[in-house]
This record gives sequence, structure tokens and C-alpha cells, in this order.
Amino acid sequence: MALQDLTPQLRTRLSRMERAVGWFVFVATALLLFGFGYYIYHTAERKGWLKIKAPFFTYVESSSGLNIGDPVVMMGFAVGSITSVDPQKPYEKNNVKVQFEIVEPYFRYLWTGGSFVKVNAAGFLNQRQLEVTRATNGYALVVTQPVTLFTNLDELAHDVAAEPDHWQLSQDVFGENSNLVLHAYATLTEANLQIITALKPAAIYAYNNQEKDRRRVVASWDESYHHYKIFKPGDETAFLRSVETPPIADQLQGMIAQVQGALPGILALTNKISAVLDNANLTLGNAAIATSNLNTTIVAAQPLVTNFAAISGQLREPGGAATWALGTNGNFQIQGALTNLNTLLADTDTNLNTLTVDIGKTLDNLAGITSNLNVQVQSNSNLLWGISKTVTDSDDLVQGLKRHWFLRSAFKTPATNSPAKKIK
Repeated sequence: MALQDLTPQLRTRLSRMERAVGWFVFVATALLLFGFGYYIYHTAERKGWLKIKAPFFTYVESSSGLNIGDPVVMMGFAVGSITSVDPQKPYEKNNVKVQFEIVEPYFRYLWTGGSFVKVNAAGFLNQRQLEVTRATNGYALVVTQPVTLFTNLDELAHDVAAEPDHWQLSQDVFGENSNLVLHAYATLTEANLQIITALKPAAIYAYNNQEKDRRRVVASWDESYHHYKIFKPGDETAFLRSVETPPIADQLQGMIAQVQGALPGILALTNKISAVLDNANLTLGNAAIATSNLNTTIVAAQPLVTNFAAISGQLREPGGAATWALGTNGNFQIQGALTNLNTLLADTDTNLNTLTVDIGKTLDNLAGITSNLNVQVQSNSNLLWGISKTVTDSDDLVQGLKRHWFLRSAFKTPATNSPAKKIK
């Protein structure tokens, strides 16, 4: 039925229905496009498509366990992925070149003062994983701040004068004797420019710290030239040295080899342990026999222990040691001896006093005799002369007797060694 054949009421209702369907299709399409856009944005954010990526490369001994797309970790976080794994040419010293990307902001943790790549084992099926380490000093390995190469120092001086405190070095400046004069990131001032001008460098790398970061990495630090190298198509990316650990398979093979080498020693050790156990069984049997003999000895020693206990009990009593050594009458004998000794000491004291008195009287008599002799000598002055003459005459008599032929042999002197004769 044609549309013209419909009544005006039906045509009005049909037009309203068409507009409602049109709006529904429009809203559904908008929602579909919004959902698809959100999905794409969420996926891009999750995979880091919207973040700045810094390219790096390193060299490893073997590509075993490393695949394109494998994650790169730092401090336990996934910070990037491997982009290529390529063997080197036959004449080069390195084996395999591995390129990878680190997303923002993690590449800003990588500095020259200690960042490197660790190739770690990641499973028992020969998988391996790259781990980059952060550093806390040195220079940033890659930068997003634009670096400018000035071959004309006058141009650099003009820019520094126009924008003071805005320009900083992107390189180390060395003196004539290879001494570091200015380090990278040093602010360019008139004094620093005079130092640089005096050294007459061919070019200077610098950057304006007021310029906003670009949405890509524009330069990397070149350790051999001590300056930031501006990225160009086909240039090498930033280099990180690697520390490679052996794969799990190689480690297991080494462990198996060690176990195989140690098996003979282990078997010999088990044989020795068996021999020791046999000797221990024999020793236990001998110990059982010795224990039985010891029990018999202990039973036989019980009377001795009983007697020793009785003796020790007697010794603990007052005077027990003397009673046990001298018998029951020992105490009475000792008491009698001590009584006699006391009596003897008393009599000795009395006799000693009497003897002292007698000695005093004797000394008094001797003093009287010497006193009388002194009086006689003083009263008779010729007495000493007479005694002296008597002594002299006696000596002459004796000398005369010595010379008499009959008595000469009685006074003969013993022979002595004659003195040595003098040699003329």
C-alpha cells in the first residue's frame, strides 16, 4: 500500500516512529563509538602506547630464554619490553645484541652512577628475564629536554645574555691536562663562558631548562665523549652494560656433575658409617658386660661403704678423731700427760728462779775478788813488774831449752816448701 493511500493520522504516526528510530540508531552508534574509543584508550594506557619510551640496548652471551615482547622489570615492576634479539656479525667481539624499551617515568631512574642490566633466570624451562637497576648519582642516561649543539660560542654567549640562568651544560668540560673544569648540568654564566672560551673547544652542548620536555627521548649520554648525543635516524640508542647469570639448565647440569663427582665419597662415607655402627654394637655389648661386672662390684663394696659411713659418723663427734686413733683410754692418757707437763713446767720455773739467784751471788763474789785484786795491784806497784820479769825469764828458759842438743828435737818445727830460687 502506497504512503499516499494512508490517512493523515497514520502518516503523522509513521513520521514520529521514523524520527524515534533514527534517534535510537544515532544514540546507539554514539555509545558504540564511545565504548570503542574508551577501550582503545584503556588498552593504550595499559600497554604504555601513550607514554614516552626510551630505547636501550645491551650485549649478552646467549639469547637463550630471551624473546621479543618479554617484559623488562625494575624493583619488581614491569617497566618495558624487549624489542629485538639479534646475533652480532662474525668479526665482532659480542655475541647477541638485545634492544628494549623503558617507559616513562622509569627510564628517569637510570643514571650513569650505577645502572646496569641483570639477566636473571625466570623459571625452570630455561626462561630468562632482563632486570634494570636504578642508580642515585651521576647523569641521566637519556633525556627528553632538547639539547642544542653550538659551534659558534658567540651565539651561545648571546643566548646566555638574553636568558640568564636558563642555559646549562650538556657535557663535561675538561682543561688542557684533562682535568674536569665544568661538569654537565652546570649553569652557564659569563664567568663559565670565559673559561670555556679560553679552552677554545670546537663545539659546546647545552640546553635551555625552560623549554618543555618533548614527547620522546631526544638525547643519550655518551660515556666515551662525556656529552649528550642527540638522537638521529640510524644512531645507536643508550647503552647499558649487562651482568649475566648462567641459565637454570646450566646450573642444574653443574649441580648434577658435582653430585656425580661426590657419589664415590658418599658411598665410601656410608661404608665407614656402617663399620662405625658395627663397632658401636660391639662396644654396646662390651658395655653391657662391664655394667654387669660393675653391679657385682657395687654389691661387694656395700659392706665397705657401710663401715666407712660408721667411721665418718664417729669422726664427726667431739673428740672422735682422738678416740678413733688412740682408743677409748686415749683421752685419759692425754689428760695425765698434760697434767705432768704442767707440773714439770711449774718446777722448772721455780728451779730456774733459784739458779738465777745463785748465779747472781756467784757474780757478786767474782766482783769482790776482782775488786780485791785491783786493790792489791794499786797498793803494790812492783807486783806487775815482778810478774812481767817472771814471764820474760820463763821465755828465756824455754828458748834455752830449744837450743839444748838433748831437747832440740822436741821443739822441731815442721818443714815447709822452700821459696823458689831466682833465675839469673
